[in-house]
Amino acid sequence: MEIEIGRAKRGRRAYAFDDIAIVPSRRTRDPDDVSLAWQIDAYRFDIPVMAAPMDSVMSPETAIALGRLGGLGVLDLEGLWTRYDDPGSMLDEVARMRGHDATRRLQQMYAKPVRPELVRDRLQQMRDAGVTVAGALSPQRTAKLAQTVVESGVDLFVIRGTTVSAEHVSSNSEPLNLKDFIYELDVPVIVGGCATHQAALHLMRTGAAGVLVGFGGGAAHTTRSVLGLAVPMATAVADVAAARRDYLDESGGRYVHVIADGSVGRSGDVAKAIACGADALMVGSPFARAAEAPGAGFHWGGEAWHADLPRGERVEIGTVGTLEEVLFGPSSTADGTMNLIGALRQSLATTGYTELKDFQRVEIVVQ
Repeated sequence: MEIEIGRAKRGRRAYAFDDIAIVPSRRTRDPDDVSLAWQIDAYRFDIPVMAAPMDSVMSPETAIALGRLGGLGVLDLEGLWTRYDDPGSMLDEVARMRGHDATRRLQQMYAKPVRPELVRDRLQQMRDAGVTVAGALSPQRTAKLAQTVVESGVDLFVIRGTTVSAEHVSSNSEPLNLKDFIYELDVPVIVGGCATHQAALHLMRTGAAGVLVGFGGGAAHTTRSVLGLAVPMATAVADVAAARRDYLDESGGRYVHVIADGSVGRSGDVAKAIACGADALMVGSPFARAAEAPGAGFHWGGEAWHADLPRGERVEIGTVGTLEEVLFGPSSTADGTMNLIGALRQSLATTGYTELKDFQRVEIVVQ
């Protein structure tokens, strides 16, 4: 239902995760009977969680640690690890920055070129550890570095931007043709973000194995203030889940996974995202709070160091526990920043579900 904003403009009401709540049903389950397993293409994971490709969240070491815990770590292949042999001193400096100088210094740090040999080395390090290997590039650098990434043995290729469309038009450069690019690759591709039914449907038609819903990096994002763009995530996930259903019919049975990326800060958001139709989640700030996180209690994304128009900032979010405690507990806080998986398991059990796909049908109310 559209709402009149003024005589010349109408808008649709959209809902964020904070605007909705999950409704318990007549049946409950034993949490030990709940399965949270998730599979995309040939890769199966014990938990439906991917770590966001942010330098404050994922290093090769933390990606390996998350893989061993049953999730998927995605490394930013345009981050500090592919620009510097040892970015440790850079990370220490980020933790000491104060005020607006942080943005200017981040821009300087990330001005150093990405080195293809470091892309290969970091991905090989993850492969040698025996975990599923995933790396992310922006659409702008995908064509240039894709061959290096594929030859390095990546299992899942992530193309991630603030907004990614299947039809980018430019009079200044040759845009990335997602359909041709994905068709020619031998590895599954996850692409996004998107926020609407139509945009998601177009991305699904490129052959992507999964689409990212949202802008990502919610806790460190200033896109709403800088560009006026925002994604109320409950509505966005539900709209893209509808596109998944429509594409399933259109394609004769091809299932594209919906991955919520952004505004997932606490365990309740994890449950709400899946209740709205997500198959999995890309998580940033909760993992940035882990003791092993490279950001050491600080969090920032690629938007924070954009050379011309930064749309993010480095924020201090603190440390709550180890990566394992953030995922599986035990929790020493009551605010949903720890034991994300235990809370998700409890949400399914409380509403009478034992499988993630079934939980997508749970009743939701607007608060």
